[in-house]
Amino acid sequence: MDQINYSLEGLVFDIQRFSIHDGPGVRTIVFLKGCPLSCKWCSNPESQRINPVVMYNESECIHCGTCINVCKQGAIHPSNKGLIDRDRCIGCGECANACPTGALVLKGRKMSVEQVIMELKKDATNYRRSKGGITISGGEPLVQHEFCKEILKASKAQGWHTAIETTACASKEVLEDVIPHVDLALMDIKHMDPAVHKLHTGITNELILAGTKVVSNMTKTIVRVPVIPNFNSRKEDILSIASYAASLHNVETLHLLPYHSYGENKYGLLGREYALKDTKTLSEEQIDALKEIVESQGLRCVIGG
Repeated sequence: MDQINYSLEGLVFDIQRFSIHDGPGVRTIVFLKGCPLSCKWCSNPESQRINPVVMYNESECIHCGTCINVCKQGAIHPSNKGLIDRDRCIGCGECANACPTGALVLKGRKMSVEQVIMELKKDATNYRRSKGGITISGGEPLVQHEFCKEILKASKAQGWHTAIETTACASKEVLEDVIPHVDLALMDIKHMDPAVHKLHTGITNELILAGTKVVSNMTKTIVRVPVIPNFNSRKEDILSIASYAASLHNVETLHLLPYHSYGENKYGLLGREYALKDTKTLSEEQIDALKEIVESQGLRCVIGG
């Protein structure tokens, strides 16, 4: 194995323990900052920008003015929508450090590969007992592909099972550099039509579809589809995705992930509007009908995952 660069630093916005939905066994998920997509339903909007962002919970604020006094950018003022001028804020975190009530929270901290591995080691017994491991997520972890690769290499050196949650939205060179260190790819495919894909995610899907072929040729892959009403919830939409998934190598399973609004409150904390606030999830009967379509293409279908 290549030498591991334990001193390499990247931006992490969360480390979540005891997950059972993002790969086999009990897992720890490392969430990396940055994403080329801006999906309207994204449950982690704080991940989209590569830089740290400050989240403001007005219900916790006592309006003491401490944050205004410490902000050197002049980004904080009561007249600002959501308190913070996002164009001026540089994500330094001084306001969050000074806030006496925790109304301001910085999302995104610089960590070295060594620091990440030290955190992951706390759960190593769980990995061994459950045949679990670590999962790199985001955002899109391939935005920080060098940092992602070094975490994966260091995890493999520990003997841990590795997985990545990705859209495969990266160059062939990046994918061929990172994926050899991945035991399982959990790969999102959201829509097959480039124009519809761009309307709801901010980018077209040509690079993503090319990337899915590269990834699935290199490692075991599970295709995951967030099922979003008025975007990809029609039977013909799921059929086109399932047919494509069935044509890929190393793909036997497709996960249908029913829409939920669990991340809606985060948009308010970021001073943003949630575009799908009136959207309702599909009924169990509708999801079951989509499951039948997936299975008609010879794939195992799991609801959730």
